[in-house]
Amino acid sequence: MSTPLVPHSSTASESPPAKPRRITMGVLLFWLAVIAIAVFCLAPILWQVLTSFKLNEDISAIPNIYFPTRLTLDHYIELFTRRPFVRYIFNSAFVSVISTIACLAIGAPAAYALARLRPLGGRIVQAGILLITLFPSILLLQGLLEIIQVLHLGNRYLALIIPYTAINLPLTILVMRSFYEQLPKDLEDAARVDGYSTLQMLIQIVMPLTLPALVTTGILTFIFSWNEFIFALTFITEETMKTIPVAAAQIGGTTTFEIPYGPIAAATVVGTIPLVLLVLFFQRQIIQGLTAGAVKG
Repeated sequence: MSTPLVPHSSTASESPPAKPRRITMGVLLFWLAVIAIAVFCLAPILWQVLTSFKLNEDISAIPNIYFPTRLTLDHYIELFTRRPFVRYIFNSAFVSVISTIACLAIGAPAAYALARLRPLGGRIVQAGILLITLFPSILLLQGLLEIIQVLHLGNRYLALIIPYTAINLPLTILVMRSFYEQLPKDLEDAARVDGYSTLQMLIQIVMPLTLPALVTTGILTFIFSWNEFIFALTFITEETMKTIPVAAAQIGGTTTFEIPYGPIAAATVVGTIPLVLLVLFFQRQIIQGLTAGAVKG
């Protein structure tokens, strides 16, 4: 006896078609705000880039010519032929790299000590470090200038490396301490059982785990050192020892009343390119460092 065939219903096994997502007014306003902020932030950069490729006639034209009628590299050629701009780039890079390494080399162990070793008076030290970060660095200018004159450090790299390291060190300690406190202590307890010392744990276990935090903190320190102007202007007077911000600000025209907008824009672009490349190269570590601890579990 044959079993009667039962019609198979495909609607029971198949999922209903997905409904198209509706764009709500809140989402639309959010993206409009994001686009407006992006345009507001990127417009000055785009203006400098366009100005660096404009002819002098386009730069001084009235009304303004927003896009160059003809692209030119004259401002970049003038920047590197009339001035030792390659040396300026080297000065900025050397000072920024050394001060960043010094900040991480001193700040990482200090942050680990505050987070894990709990020294006597640690809370007072943390409060003092926080107060130092709130202190305007410009107020230290006169005292640092006298110290540099007494130590005969003027027109030397140490005249910038030491202040940059000292100013960025409190921020480095605070940022790294927050990351160290989020690490589970089980790894360190297991390392102690295996005979690791505190320094060995820091170098071989803790630092590799907090590499995104180290990269993020290092990039913040590097950007500050690269863009710093007041200390570099005050402590460095020799032409070949100047950094990019000071050299770009001191670009002058052929006469007293001429402002060379083209070379200044070209110097701004050249000084910005290394920072953009640095952020693009380490963007994954930066995102991991900024979002670490945001999601638990």
